Amino acid sequence: MSTPTELPVRALTAELCVAPQLPPEAMAEVARAGFRSVINNRPDFEGGPEQPTSAAVEAAARAAGLEYRHLPVAPGYQSPEEAAAFGQLLQELPKPVLAFCRTGTRSTKLFVQAQQQQG
Repeated sequence: MSTPTELPVRALTAELCVAPQLPPEAMAEVARAGFRSVINNRPDFEGGPEQPTSAAVEAAARAAGLEYRHLPVAPGYQSPEEAAAFGQLLQELPKPVLAFCRTGTRSTKLFVQAQQQQG
């Protein structure tokens, strides 16, 4: 997996990277970078009407040959159930996976919590 400078990704593991909000147009570049799956952790319209919707990102991701899941999580608190759901997605989805939210922090916290739950 290569991570071109156009994509603002941060590697957490060899199989998981996080990023800030990505527009639908970025999905082709995500696929070219070698990712096989995308997880969107941002609720629709959290950032207002200019934020791309999950449906728009999903359509672009699937058109680029990527698996896509929407696991919307509030920015201030990630529940144990949400972390467990994130961990389950990481087990099921083809790797490498790119997870995104507004800044990447929420996706990172979900990953850390999921790892702690799995021991």
